Amino acid sequence: MPIYDYSCRACGNQFEALVRRETVPVCPKCQGSDLERHFSPPAVSSETTRGLAMRAANKRDAKQAAENNYTQREYEKNHD
Repeated sequence: MPIYDYSCRACGNQFEALVRRETVPVCPKCQGSDLERHFSPPAVSSETTRGLAMRAANKRDAKQAAENNYTQREYEKNHD
């Protein structure tokens, strides 16, 4: 069961839909069936893309940890 990207010609809504062979997708916003299916290239996974994703995740996690530590210190400073 592939997932396709669609845009509704009636309301302009863009969405993804899991489509079985027998089902005809409809727009979740306006229930219209005049849809345009878009090309969805498969995700490429290589050592380089995994490395980039891991570095981005580590950077995001470090920033979030720093914010959580700051928030905890401020809370402890003001609630003793």
